Amino acid sequence: MKLRFTISRKIGLGFGVIIFLVVVAFWLTNTTLNDSRKKTDKVTEIYNPSVASLKELNYLLIRSKFLITKWFYVQTGDDAVDKKALRALINNEYPALKAKIKKYSVNWNKDEQESVDGILALIEQMFKSYDDDVMQTLNSFDTYNDLNIKFLAQIPFEELDSKFKVINENLSSLIDKQNANALANSDEMLESFSSLQKIVLWLFFILPFGAIIIAILTVRTIVRPIHQLKKMLVMMGRGVLPKERIKDRNDEIGEMSAALSDLIDGMGRTTEFAKQVGSGNFDSHYRALSKDDTLGDALLKMREDLRENERVLEAKVIERTEQVVRQKEEIETQNQELEVLYKHVTDSIKYAKRIQEAILPPDSFVKRVLPNSFVLYKPKDIVSGDFYWMDEKNGKTMFSAVDCTGHGVPGAFMSIVGYNLLKHVVNSDENTTPSLILDRLNEGVSETLHHGHEESQAKDGMDLSFCTIDFKTLELQYAGAYNPLYLIRDGQLIQTKADKFPIGLFLGEEKKKFTNHTVQLLKGDSVYIFSDGYADQFGGPNGKKFMANHFRDLLMQVHKEPIEKQKDILNKTIEEWRGPLDQVDDILVIGLKIPN
Repeated sequence: MKLRFTISRKIGLGFGVIIFLVVVAFWLTNTTLNDSRKKTDKVTEIYNPSVASLKELNYLLIRSKFLITKWFYVQTGDDAVDKKALRALINNEYPALKAKIKKYSVNWNKDEQESVDGILALIEQMFKSYDDDVMQTLNSFDTYNDLNIKFLAQIPFEELDSKFKVINENLSSLIDKQNANALANSDEMLESFSSLQKIVLWLFFILPFGAIIIAILTVRTIVRPIHQLKKMLVMMGRGVLPKERIKDRNDEIGEMSAALSDLIDGMGRTTEFAKQVGSGNFDSHYRALSKDDTLGDALLKMREDLRENERVLEAKVIERTEQVVRQKEEIETQNQELEVLYKHVTDSIKYAKRIQEAILPPDSFVKRVLPNSFVLYKPKDIVSGDFYWMDEKNGKTMFSAVDCTGHGVPGAFMSIVGYNLLKHVVNSDENTTPSLILDRLNEGVSETLHHGHEESQAKDGMDLSFCTIDFKTLELQYAGAYNPLYLIRDGQLIQTKADKFPIGLFLGEEKKKFTNHTVQLLKGDSVYIFSDGYADQFGGPNGKKFMANHFRDLLMQVHKEPIEKQKDILNKTIEEWRGPLDQVDDILVIGLKIPN
């Protein structure tokens, strides 16, 4: 049977092409959105949590290094807080974090899985070295005092730096790879959207152009034969039989003689409707030629299909737009709330700084009661846990460098408590003996912070150096809690050791008494008291502590300089040592030089 390619089929084919292109556009849009959703899920559920877990592992390693360093250098009992923290880190925190990383690594490629397995193996080797070479070796107060035991632990401890460096480099490389994976998926998602935008733009131009071509072809297919039929009918109306004949056509032209006028009107309406639908005017009116007008039904169905497709696409675009707008508004609201909260907290801390600075002796008072001296005072944060104190009584000058528990806001609260108690102790009687003042201060801090009571187990207190000097006789008296006194005389540094217990913490049932030391100063002597912040600062080429011996060497180099220049050299030296690293603790150094 010969295929009859009717006019309705030609028009249906043209609009079918348009429908096909619309369907293609919809399919590409849906495919791109699904692909983007998968990539987004991959970034949010795999790569971002992977990066976060690896960074958490990196922070855990840094904490472990800090804690093992304190284990090696700081002589404490086996039940010290830092030692418990290190055991908890190795036995609890690390296994939990390792399990989480292994869970995410299932979705990584083979090289990344092998890399993370290697890193975890190195970490476990390093933790084993922690336990075998340091933690098991230095397991009591006595082992720190045994030089042979300390030497056995020192060599493997020093080798930990190289192990930590290798692990850190491998871990940083793996974090960079995971970040790169997340970025690559994001780039692929953006590229998909860019391609979809180009396709939709092309379809925007092709669909109207195709509709116009279809309309032109329709007119050429119908109008020209009708003109020929009209000529023939006019001739027939005049009674003239036309000589020419319409060639046989495989369409409805041969059937149009009986209803020529109706066909012209009907095809005109059909053509106009096709143009309106092709241009996107889905509300245009159309009346079918008859109940059997299949072409009209097809056009009406096409219009409804196109209308529905456009509605669905517009609804999805509106939904996605509203979702993005809501998320943006939520983020902006949260950012504004955080900014307000941060400003309130910062303003409060800055106001607390002004209150704290108000309790410190002003420079004019320092120069009057303690001439030819300097105070290097460098808080770690806005407020400080260190403070310095000076006063004069009975012709003597008293001065002290105090290091309270903690730094920042907690340390600042403790410093205000300590300042008030110290001022009260000194003003309550005529005594100027440092050891007796520290004994009374010890009792006051313990009572204030409820030390020794079962309901309060907070280990808050102060380390300090306290001096009383008579400038007429040059007699200096000193007592200290952990923090020693340095005297430099004739090129030699003489250290007066402090008692090994702090202010405010009683170890045992009996309260310990502080030792009073008397030093006869000579002209040209230099005296220094300080907190541990200077020696504990990390920095230098290897990121290590400045250390007490390095601090003593520095004092030996600068003690002959004028007192203000000494302060400048100490400040410049610690800043250059720190470099890009953060300050780890409050820094306080008081220096005094007896003129010749």
